[in-house]
Amino acid sequence: MNKKIGLLIGREWSWPSAFITEVNKRDVDVTAEFVKLGGTFLDEPCDYAVIIDRMSHEIPYYRHYLKFAALQGAYLINNPFNWSADDKFFGIALGHRLGLKTPRTVMLPNKRVHAENVPESFRNLAYPMDWQGIIDYVGVPAILKDVHTGGRRVAHRVQNVDQLIEGYDESDILTVVLQQIIESDSHIHCFVVGKEKTMLSRYSLEEKRYLAELDLPDANLQEKIEAASRRLCIAYDYDLNMVEFVIHNDEPVLINPTNPAPQIDINLLPPRQFAWCVNEMASLAIAKALAPTNQYEHTHWHKALVE
Repeated sequence: MNKKIGLLIGREWSWPSAFITEVNKRDVDVTAEFVKLGGTFLDEPCDYAVIIDRMSHEIPYYRHYLKFAALQGAYLINNPFNWSADDKFFGIALGHRLGLKTPRTVMLPNKRVHAENVPESFRNLAYPMDWQGIIDYVGVPAILKDVHTGGRRVAHRVQNVDQLIEGYDESDILTVVLQQIIESDSHIHCFVVGKEKTMLSRYSLEEKRYLAELDLPDANLQEKIEAASRRLCIAYDYDLNMVEFVIHNDEPVLINPTNPAPQIDINLLPPRQFAWCVNEMASLAIAKALAPTNQYEHTHWHKALVE
C-alpha cells in the first residue's frame, strides 16, 4: 500500500516543492503532498505515515492536529509535544549544563497576560524589577527576544536600561529573554537531520544569507559544533533542527539551541546546501514511512493505551 508523507507549510515555496518532487521521483512506494485540513473530527483517520511540520508554531490548530495524528501512529517531524515545551531560555540553560559556552541570559516576567487578573495574581513577582542589575549581569550590547522557538516575533537591540524598558513595554503578552550579544564575524549554523546527519553553514549578517565557504579558523571546531548539535537534537527528540553558534576567541558559543522549522530557501542557501536539505529530509521521511517507529512508546499516554 502506498505510504504518504504530508507537509504542513507556510509562505515558503522552494523547499516544499523541491522536497515533494524529490520524494515522488524516487522508485519507492511513498508519495508526498501538502496536508489539507478543514476541521478535525474525533474519529477521522490520519492518512499520513509521516507529517513534516513547518508551521504549527504559528498556527495553533496545526499543533493540536499533530497531537491527534500522533495518537494514530503518524511519525511527526518534529515531535509536537516536545516542541510545545521548547523555549530559548531552557535551551540555553540546557546547553550550559551540557558544558557548552553560552551567553549570559535573563528571562523576564510577562509585561501583560491574556487572563483576567487582579493585583493578587502577581504576588509571586518582585516589582519593580532591578533593571540596572539585569543590565549589569547580561552586559551590553544585548538582544531582547521572544522566548519561543521557530521564528522571531520580536527582537530589540539593547544598549542601556532605557532601551531595555522600552523594548519590554512593547513585548505585550510575549515572554522575552535578554541575552548577551557575543560580537563575532563568524556565525555558524548547524542543520541536523535525523539526529545524525549534519551540515554546517556560515551565515552572513551583512548579506543576510548563507555563504558557500565555511572558513572555520580551526579544523577541530567543526567536529565540536557537530557533536554538540547532535547532542541537543537527541535531548529534544528533534529530527530536524538548526543550532546557531558564533565563534569567539576560537571557541563555539551556543546562542540558539533549537530552531525546529529553520528557513530552507534556494535564495538563502547556496545550491549545494539547499540540495543537501532536500535530499536528506526526503531520505529520512521515506525511511520513517517505510519502516515506522513509535516515537511515543515511552510516554505515559501511550503506555495507558496499550495496557
